[in-house]
Amino acid sequence: MISLRQLRYLQALSKHLHFGRAAESVSVSQPALSMQIRELETYLGITLVERQSNAVHLTREGQEVMMRAERILAEVRDLVDYARQVSLPLSGPLRLGIIPSIAPYLLPKVLPKITKTHPDLELTIRETLTETLSRELQTGDLDAVIAALPMDGAGLVSAEIFEDRFLLARKTDPTIDPKKRAEVCDLDGTNLLLLEEGHCLRDQALNYCQNIPSPSRNTLGATSLATVIQMVAAGYGVTLLPEICADVEVRDERVLLQRFAEPQPRRMVGLIWRKSSPRHQDFEVLAETLSGLLNA
Repeated sequence: MISLRQLRYLQALSKHLHFGRAAESVSVSQPALSMQIRELETYLGITLVERQSNAVHLTREGQEVMMRAERILAEVRDLVDYARQVSLPLSGPLRLGIIPSIAPYLLPKVLPKITKTHPDLELTIRETLTETLSRELQTGDLDAVIAALPMDGAGLVSAEIFEDRFLLARKTDPTIDPKKRAEVCDLDGTNLLLLEEGHCLRDQALNYCQNIPSPSRNTLGATSLATVIQMVAAGYGVTLLPEICADVEVRDERVLLQRFAEPQPRRMVGLIWRKSSPRHQDFEVLAETLSGLLNA
């Protein structure tokens, strides 16, 4: 009979492609993991792993079995999650993904309160780009994601958490009234500093500034807003800064922040999860808790 242990060991071997590292990741000895893989091969009557002196690869059959095993293990996780949710809401492991333009500004505000009100919650945070989060959410590697809405992907549902308006960040100029509302036309001819490709914040800024001539757009190799703001302070251009970032990123007197005229550019930030997840009640409670903390 196939065991879940064997499927988890095969999953670890598929990820690490090394018996020693795979065994370490699941906290067993290498001989024990190797024996379980061989027993699985014997039961199925097929070779799952190609063993070489310096490498390990899944065979074509092994890849097919692994694809099916992933679905089985995901269903088992869902079963455990359902039982835990019924017995004790917001408890146990929860793998949460979050985009870089939100993580360092939102998490310090909410994590202490969430861990205090839900001490049995074992939260694991993954910070990366939206495209990666969406993929890992759909494959079951993440349970939920905090990102700008909407998030592309089949079978996903979301709950709104808060609205994040964009501010214009520019080099301080004594001739500019900081209370004056900025217009998109004011950016014509200026150098618009943007994060590198792949950041949803870049796409959101471009969507609002779509009428700015292309030569004035400057995509940096930067992956952080801190770098962009330092470029603004040095006079290399302007950028659109999410309001949630302002208190942390703009402490330099060389940078001036202006609100935009209505309708102000903004993004809606939400919690996203799989429609098929049995923990939908957990996620609704989490979204409501986050919204209450941020909008209080």
